[in-house]
Amino acid sequence: MNQFEFKYYSSVDLIDDTIWSSLGCTDNIYYTADFLRAFENANSDIEFTYVVIFRGEKPIAFANTQIVTISVETITKNIKISSWLKGFVNNIFRNYHIRVMFCGNVFLSGEYGTFLCPGEDKLVAFKAIADAVSELASRTKPLNAIFVKDFKEESLFITDQLTDFDYTPMHVEPNMIIYLDPEWKNFDDFKTALKSKYRVKANKADSQSAALDVKWMNEQDILQYQTELQSLYENTIANANFNAQILNLDTYTFLKSTYGENFVVRGYFLEGRLVGFLSAMLNGQNLDAHFIGLNYDLNRQYAIYPRILNDYVRLGIAKGAKLINLGRTASEIKSTLGAIPEELTCYIRHKRHLPNKIMKPFIRSVKIKTFRQHQPFKQKKEANVAS
Repeated sequence: MNQFEFKYYSSVDLIDDTIWSSLGCTDNIYYTADFLRAFENANSDIEFTYVVIFRGEKPIAFANTQIVTISVETITKNIKISSWLKGFVNNIFRNYHIRVMFCGNVFLSGEYGTFLCPGEDKLVAFKAIADAVSELASRTKPLNAIFVKDFKEESLFITDQLTDFDYTPMHVEPNMIIYLDPEWKNFDDFKTALKSKYRVKANKADSQSAALDVKWMNEQDILQYQTELQSLYENTIANANFNAQILNLDTYTFLKSTYGENFVVRGYFLEGRLVGFLSAMLNGQNLDAHFIGLNYDLNRQYAIYPRILNDYVRLGIAKGAKLINLGRTASEIKSTLGAIPEELTCYIRHKRHLPNKIMKPFIRSVKIKTFRQHQPFKQKKEANVAS
């Protein structure tokens, strides 16, 4: 007899406060009802389900799932497979859309989809999550695939048991992390630690972007510029290697209202017109970059994106963060500011056995794009990982 009970909640508001407190997960913002509610309320086209694992009456694990619809071309876009295979797949499945259940937050890059209570046997608790997700998938129709994301290398001894459930592991683009030296009190201190040519790059970005007016955006500003923010964001994700779902940036209104100064949106204006923005969340001692947006027609002239990266460093230092998670994509330019890759593994399977068997060789053939890892610090501060 299964020692665990699985309970499924279609809304975060159906989960009792006592469950959250018993789980002990709310020190991490991404496992709080307020944070999850912001995404649920603003993205009504996504089907959210929250899974809580109980042993008796005690909750011992949590998983966050969303069901989204994506095209095959979205999946194959910019992944490193042979051009003939990509063309073949795209031509065969040109008008085919698949429904995918994501276990993990589809809008965040990192381990923010499953939580195991401290003191629990992690292998046993994670297997219970895998069982619960399998049961949820079996009762969900239509559904084509399940995608469990994103796990750091040190978690793989736990998560690799997903292969017993017929999932195939797949490496995805790494998060790019800047570890901040506590001696850096401002951006000038940071630049002093850079080798000359990288310091020149950082200064050039600030110089080229000097014509931009920069504004910290409050809740009213986000509402006022919501259309422009959404357009700039969608402009940016159109250039991303992979994006499963478009976020409704009304989510930011909820986040700003709830988290105040811990959730930051910074707008970049040229002659009164919004041409770029960054967003970030302070989560404990980590500063996590969230989505950005920019006008690519003006980016080369005004160095909007390099300025955004500079400002993430400024913000992280000002907030007293230990690290800045710059997220995926544009890995090489992020490494010029000292960001180093944090490898991530996901697991995918088709719901049905035969298509899953056919799909496995294709998944195994996927390679993430390589990039040049720069070493910008005089004394390799990028390797100085805080314990």
